[in-house]
Amino acid sequence: MSDLAALVVAFPILGSLVALLAGLVRSETGWPVAVVAMVAQTAAAAALAVGAFGSSPVTYVVGGFTAPFGIELVIDGLSATMAVLVAVVALGVLGYARRAGPRSNAFYATYLLLVAGLTGMSITGDVFNMYVFLEITGLAAYALVASGEGGRPARAALKYLLVGTVGASLFLLGIGYAYVATGTLNMADLSAQLAAVGYTSPLVRASFGLLVVGLFVKIAVFPVHTWQPAAYAGAPDSVSGLISALVSTVAAYALIRIVFTVFTVDFLAANEFARTVLVAGAVVSIVVGSVLAITQREIKRMLAYSSVSQFGLVVGAIAVANGTALTGAMIHLVGHAIMKGGLFLTSGLVADETGARTIDAYEGLVERTPIGAAAFGVLALGMVGVPPAVGFVGKWYIALGAVEGEAWPLAVVILVSTLLTLAYFARILERMFFREAPPTPAEASTADADGESPRQTVVTDGVGTEVAARAAQVSTGMRATVLVAALLAVLLGVAAFEYGQLLEPTIDRLLA
Repeated sequence: MSDLAALVVAFPILGSLVALLAGLVRSETGWPVAVVAMVAQTAAAAALAVGAFGSSPVTYVVGGFTAPFGIELVIDGLSATMAVLVAVVALGVLGYARRAGPRSNAFYATYLLLVAGLTGMSITGDVFNMYVFLEITGLAAYALVASGEGGRPARAALKYLLVGTVGASLFLLGIGYAYVATGTLNMADLSAQLAAVGYTSPLVRASFGLLVVGLFVKIAVFPVHTWQPAAYAGAPDSVSGLISALVSTVAAYALIRIVFTVFTVDFLAANEFARTVLVAGAVVSIVVGSVLAITQREIKRMLAYSSVSQFGLVVGAIAVANGTALTGAMIHLVGHAIMKGGLFLTSGLVADETGARTIDAYEGLVERTPIGAAAFGVLALGMVGVPPAVGFVGKWYIALGAVEGEAWPLAVVILVSTLLTLAYFARILERMFFREAPPTPAEASTADADGESPRQTVVTDGVGTEVAARAAQVSTGMRATVLVAALLAVLLGVAAFEYGQLLEPTIDRLLA
């Protein structure tokens, strides 16, 4: 069973190499290669997760070296959740990307490399190995954002690269301070050695600060969030769906690992300022991210600023540092990945089918694309936290954890964030379902000179050709992907409470 830990990283790496080599022989063969690799990885991750929720984690040391000298892979309830989430989401997005593109073998090779990096970050038990996978993830993400046509994706990727490099450098510097203080890189051993050195040591405090700030950049916590709106909005729609669902999600999971596996709750108890920094980052991100989302007119930029707010909730749960809040953080990470990834993919489907990319252009959307409007509506309500969607369960656990921890300001901000989330999604829902669709160019041209409603006429050949061309851009796979995301947003909400109970042994060990 433990050998599968290495395979869940090896499958996408092998698939990436095969896709790249296959492109030398025949172009556009990357998609089937990626599907085979992702099916194998999903099966391995699911099999690995079966034994990961017990009283002890599944471990594997690469090369047979004894920990802490070898690179250890650790699969418990948290890491198994992330590994399965990465595999399932990446496989689902492939169903969307087959028609939406990009279609080159280089794209799918990079796609699989990103999946390998995210999976490695999820299951590693070594902080330097986490940095290596963090860099693999970053480089692949920069390339995927730049894979779109035109100058906007290139500019977004350059900004992402510059800011992301700063975050990775701070993370590496934090690892260096921890190594100087302890002489080890294995997370479990590092935790014991840090406790021996003392949590009030300047080296230990500096390491914690650098590691946390470096991950804040990767998560996109305000004010180091500036790369995210540009990257999400500028990337191709399939890439936006993938990175919005997984990149910051796995970085937030890494923050949980660093805070609780490496430094532990005892460090937070001994350094109240560290907890204050986490709370401040959470509160500011929740409020400012929501306010900025309200001010946006472009759908993808609004969704990007929404992510800044939503990840603030996870950082807040980490600051609370009790079992209820951490359970909520994990549920929220899973729910956000499904819902936000689904929203970005749905916005891409709507744009391909109708050309609408702004909030005002969503007027009467239910008449033009019922499937797109229905999926967007369900996912948006899930993000608000309307039961029984998974968004409600995650927020409920985090808010309850804040109350248990007597973090009253955070509890109030969580309530306010729900109202703010409702504010920026309600205006879209109102336009989609309660306004009439704007007239087509053919209908507008037949409107009477006195301003009466346009007469129903047969569209011209030019308009008909444009409509047909748009409809041809949307495949059954694209529609199925967004509908499955909407369905999962509801079903996961029903199953979330049982999942929370499964997580209890893992979280108890984390907080012990």
